[in-house]
Amino acid sequence: MSFRVIIPARLDSTRLPRKVLLPLAGKPLIAHVYERAKESGAHDIWIATDSEEVLQSAQGFGAQAGLTAVEHCSGSDRLAELAAQQQWPDDDIVVNLQGDEPLMPGALIAQVAQALIDHPQADIATACTAIHDAAEYQNSNAVKVVRDAQGYALYFSRAPIPHWRDGQPGELPTTGAWRHLGIYAYRVAALKRFSATAPAPLEVTESLEQLRALTLGMRVLVVEAAELPGPGVDTQADFDRVAQLLKSK
Repeated sequence: MSFRVIIPARLDSTRLPRKVLLPLAGKPLIAHVYERAKESGAHDIWIATDSEEVLQSAQGFGAQAGLTAVEHCSGSDRLAELAAQQQWPDDDIVVNLQGDEPLMPGALIAQVAQALIDHPQADIATACTAIHDAAEYQNSNAVKVVRDAQGYALYFSRAPIPHWRDGQPGELPTTGAWRHLGIYAYRVAALKRFSATAPAPLEVTESLEQLRALTLGMRVLVVEAAELPGPGVDTQADFDRVAQLLKSK
């Protein structure tokens, strides 16, 4: 299996600015993400950033890194710019590993890449896990996905879907509910098509970049994760939690 991993790393994130460079267990947060990428077996790993400071940090711990524009709407748009800079072939597979996921299992990164390799009709592959908790089902920060019989995404939403009409308020549907995990494998051709299109109305409404792909009619394969990631880092509380988890290892 041959695939690349690109880690988009924007310096001035909204909720926790400069988080990718925050020191975590003796090294920058982004270095932990890079180590998870190395555990996936990827043949090529890059960090795509909008910051010279992040670029120098990445090169300091041995990573390949490239500068990309500040204005990108999503991490996938940042990946597309780097893929164009490097002139990678259209059928190459690139995994988008978010720069704030220091506890993403290498096995899950490899799983989504393999899923795309195994399904040549798919444009993108991503992952999900079953929801067993009603509070998680109702939580708008937990993105839900509904799939067809072949495992392709029908819709992603922050709303509790599928809606159980005959259930009690907040009750999990008997058909099951699935939480989307934010890791993507793209074919370079699909990445180019995605990035060449303006954000879609549904994408803007839900603040979910994957809805741009569905709006374009792209086929998004959603596999059940064989190994679940630890928490990502969006806020200071998340950062503190991850720091404690790493300390306990």
